[in-house]
Amino acid sequence: MIPSANWSAGLLGTRLAFFVAGFGLAAWAPLVPLAKERLGVDNRVLGLLLLCLGAGSVIAMLLTSVSNARYGSKPIIIAGGLGISLILPWLAVAGTPLSLGAMLFAFGVSLGSIDVAMNIHAIELEHATGRPLMSGFHAQYSIGEFTGSAAVTSFLSLQRGPLISTLVCSALMMIAIVSAWPRLLAMSLRPQEPLFVLPNRSVLLVAVLAAVTFLVEGAMLDWSALLLVGQGLLAEAHGGLGCMLFSIAMAAGRLSGDTMVARLGDRTTLMLGTVPIVTGFLAVVAAPIALIAMAGFVLIGLGVSNVVPVLCRRAGKQRVMPVG
Repeated sequence: MIPSANWSAGLLGTRLAFFVAGFGLAAWAPLVPLAKERLGVDNRVLGLLLLCLGAGSVIAMLLTSVSNARYGSKPIIIAGGLGISLILPWLAVAGTPLSLGAMLFAFGVSLGSIDVAMNIHAIELEHATGRPLMSGFHAQYSIGEFTGSAAVTSFLSLQRGPLISTLVCSALMMIAIVSAWPRLLAMSLRPQEPLFVLPNRSVLLVAVLAAVTFLVEGAMLDWSALLLVGQGLLAEAHGGLGCMLFSIAMAAGRLSGDTMVARLGDRTTLMLGTVPIVTGFLAVVAAPIALIAMAGFVLIGLGVSNVVPVLCRRAGKQRVMPVG
């Protein structure tokens, strides 16, 4: 049980963790077209390189549950945040596909670790307070995404170069994660729970929906700049604008998400997101001008904004499998 006096500190520490995770991931998005040009690779090779990031994330997510049961979420959050901060500048200077693939894999491991650990920490806090908090936490993730994408895009627009841009971003993330360190709570471990249980159909449904949503978010982050630049809608230095608008829309949706869930419930909240997601994708793919594409990114962001927070809450409420 978490003492109520520690809730405010725990809330701030958790918000900082979500912010750092979103900031680090989105800071990479504007660098994708630059990496493609620097390495001289086509979309097929670039897709394989981006797969390294996903592979690292998935492997880390699978292992973090076991690590969390043994060490708790706090040290994993700190390690993941520091890893993101230290690896980001290397993504800006990697000179070969092999080195970039290795760095992206390590980057993915850090992202996957902090992602699982901070959500477990958030679920524990939500249980302790008895209030819906997940959308608010994920809003901080989206605010971090917007800030990270905006920071790198701004530096690139000012001709500061990718290395300087990422070094400044790394310093900001370091400050944030170090500030979160003393505020994150040392959650009580529950060794009596089994580390693995076969999921039932409801858990599998939550997992599938979460996977699809993460694919959507990943596509926005990894390919939005390439799409806008490749179709001649924006200049290379402004390619991160699509990701920025997507992140702003997600943050706006998530800031009102806890209130929406309290009034409408989880199921209705999920269903309301489907129409803007589909409409947004159609607008982005078929956009003849940048303005329509930007509107599409906003619609997609609004549609997916509360899907992951709701699914995390549902996963935290189920009793078939251990949460951590």
